[in-house]
Amino acid sequence: MQQTRNIADTDRRLTELEIKAAYTEDLLEQLDTVIIRQQQQIDRLLREVADLKQAAPDPTGIAPRGLRDDLPPHF
Repeated sequence: MQQTRNIADTDRRLTELEIKAAYTEDLLEQLDTVIIRQQQQIDRLLREVADLKQAAPDPTGIAPRGLRDDLPPHF
């Protein structure tokens, strides 16, 4: 009787672990898909930023200034 109960308990625990593993695998696949899509979007946005930088040169022709250049004279 005790042995039958232990086997049933072991089977139940094994089934629960298999279910958790299946859910974990599914979640991992979903996350992988999201990461791939986000990386593609990042790559596309980086290309767009690079294109915009090339298309819009500095209209003044002056090199960009550093933050220290903007300090008031009393500093």
